[in-house]
Amino acid sequence: MPKSRIRKKADFTPPPAKQATNIKLTSHSWVAPVMLALFLIGLAWIVVFYVTDGDLPIKDLENWNIVVGFGFIAGGFGVSTQWK
Repeated sequence: MPKSRIRKKADFTPPPAKQATNIKLTSHSWVAPVMLALFLIGLAWIVVFYVTDGDLPIKDLENWNIVVGFGFIAGGFGVSTQWK
């Protein structure tokens, strides 16, 4: 019985890769300072409220001062989404 010819396959060469576009991943210069400032203001607001036994920063707000402090902190987290 005759033997079949052995066919050699050509080596695989991948198609040329597309050039990746340069994506600018830099943050705005204001993001980090504003984020840290909001975190620190919120923390200071809550600490002052507890240290002064609820008399400061604004006595009329009573326990809503905690919400204001956490609002500043939440604002800091909101700004942090812009950091790259």
